[in-house]
Amino acid sequence: MNLIIDAGNTFVKLAVFNNGSVVYKGSADVSDVVEKAKELYHTYPQIEWTIVSSVVFLGDSDIDALNVFSKVHVLGPNSKVPFINQYATPETLGVDRMALATAAYYYAPQKNTLVIDAGTCITYDMVAHSGEYLGGAISPGLLMRYKALNKFTSKLPLLALKTPEGLIGDTTESCIHSGVVNGVSTELDGIIDQYRSEYEDLTVILTGGDALFLSKRLKNTIFALSNFLLEGLNYLLDYNKR
Repeated sequence: MNLIIDAGNTFVKLAVFNNGSVVYKGSADVSDVVEKAKELYHTYPQIEWTIVSSVVFLGDSDIDALNVFSKVHVLGPNSKVPFINQYATPETLGVDRMALATAAYYYAPQKNTLVIDAGTCITYDMVAHSGEYLGGAISPGLLMRYKALNKFTSKLPLLALKTPEGLIGDTTESCIHSGVVNGVSTELDGIIDQYRSEYEDLTVILTGGDALFLSKRLKNTIFALSNFLLEGLNYLLDYNKR
């Protein structure tokens, strides 16, 4: 069994995999991640390996605590990857994007695959049919756009995510919802169209915390897969055991 710890910008996701299948999935605050992991080690004593993917800081003491219960691989620039990495600055490639590219490599082998992760940021990652990771793009996510409108203006309120009632807002609040949600949806469709104009038989994967919300608003055909990043991390852990 493998324990997956994905420390993102907002919270920490944990998953337990057994022979490639998810048997547990949950979340925790960064401050509680070690205690939550200990609970899982006791619940699933068959866990032999743990992978830690962290875009926030987990200290050496946290890793040492995990090492008491299992072997630990900390994902980083020196980790082995199954794809051919064409990123010009591989040392700066985020561990989350490494995992998404790996999941794409295994999900659609020898096919052109675009992975869109709609979370705090929206990331676009392209894996070509040749098995090469080409890179992609990074854009502000839904919540970040709401927060930016509030932070960088003097009067616009901070709103929670909501489906716009129409294209044209007739209040400040409805204008913000229309601008943010319709803007992101149009961005996604537009970028997918651009990729499809360059890459034949493109498979598009949409994942991340806002994937379900956004998938209902896209004109393009996509696959919405909630566990895609976790699956990529599990693949990477198995690949680095060798």
